[in-house]
Amino acid sequence: MNQPDILQPRVINTFMKRKTHMNKNAELALSDPIFAPYLVNNGTGMGNLEGINDLRALFQDTPNGGDAPLTLEIGFGLGDSLIEMATNDKDRNFIGIEVHEPGIGKAAFMAHEKNLTNIKIINGDAITLLSQLPSNHIDRIQLYFPDPWQKKRHHKRRFVSPERMALVTRVLKSGGWFHTATDWEHYAFWMVEVLDEMPNLHNQAGRGNFTDRPNFRPLTKFERRGIDRGHGVWDLIYVKD
Repeated sequence: MNQPDILQPRVINTFMKRKTHMNKNAELALSDPIFAPYLVNNGTGMGNLEGINDLRALFQDTPNGGDAPLTLEIGFGLGDSLIEMATNDKDRNFIGIEVHEPGIGKAAFMAHEKNLTNIKIINGDAITLLSQLPSNHIDRIQLYFPDPWQKKRHHKRRFVSPERMALVTRVLKSGGWFHTATDWEHYAFWMVEVLDEMPNLHNQAGRGNFTDRPNFRPLTKFERRGIDRGHGVWDLIYVKD
């Protein structure tokens, strides 16, 4: 008698891999071995995350070493603000994870141009990465201007959900931060509603409140343009108990 097939749960991605223009600097960074120290895995195609289960080990041979404070940015876009933060805080290690090749290449190019030793770039799905990391591993996780998935039927794709935030909370150290920012008001209040109910996380500004943009988060050109047009931006910082 044949055994019935076991249905695997369908993976719901929080991102959509779109084709965008790649400039020559990004192309160079994805092909020239001189940029390899910044690229943890394959920079093109869908990133292979197999074996990436200790982010601190990636910095063992750098000036900071693996014990320095560690920040993970999820979906860093073209990398401008991530590189600026790494430049401004060289005693902290930074890892950015992204799925779009133009951003991966551009960030690697800028990191090399500034001769940074405290940043690594991973190609791949952040949820998969988080699921294979040890508990109490990261000091800060940041998620800036994630896709708001505006249509109601797509809300299940939003990164901030109880299930995904449970992964974030697990890998954060005690006293570690989850910091997010959005320019979509509906998503901002959605995040407050979800995050205020997460066990072991507390809102730095108090339940139901947003925080001012901290100085370490650069004001991007896109954000500045939106503010000039009267658009709001909402920051949230949650600390693990």
